[in-house]
Amino acid sequence: MSDARPTVLITGFGRFPGAPFNPSGPLARALAKTRRPALSNVRLVAHVFPTSYAAVARQWPELIARHRPDAVLMLGLAARTKYLRIETRARNIRTLVYPDIDGFVPERRVIERGAASARRGHAPFWRLLAAARTSGLPARLSRDAGAYLCNDLYWRALDPASRDDGPLVQFVHIPLRPNALRAVEAVLVALVSAARRR
Repeated sequence: MSDARPTVLITGFGRFPGAPFNPSGPLARALAKTRRPALSNVRLVAHVFPTSYAAVARQWPELIARHRPDAVLMLGLAARTKYLRIETRARNIRTLVYPDIDGFVPERRVIERGAASARRGHAPFWRLLAAARTSGLPARLSRDAGAYLCNDLYWRALDPASRDDGPLVQFVHIPLRPNALRAVEAVLVALVSAARRR
């Protein structure tokens, strides 16, 4: 991260079948309005993806090209989990069961033919986990980002072709808990700090 005013992209998702309300979208917008000393000279940009494979495939490269972020914090809903999950890898896998908001269901099980079975993230997971836990919300590391749009986006963000000059990225699954904002705000601060050290 340069000495110039850095940019952090914060993403969430809209509603999807089975979840008429997805708090990750409002949470991403709320984070972009965060006013903390550690973020005072950071440009925070929020984006909420429609929960659509086509939208993610189209909008992700557009966002990176437009904002050229130094770091990206991606949020998604894990409604059946009682704790915050710091995802450590994306798998080359898609569900063939659950449709997206457009009614689309993937026809093949893998995201990218011929690619590795998983891509490991490169953020300082333990540091982010410790930051999240300062909020009082239970948090854990996770090796399974699912097989839906959250995993699909994380896979794209961890493209090895952009590893050296791309942003520091992290995906976080949030539970349906009222104090998730404090936890992800702490993760955001820790992620910005880590990006500055790169």
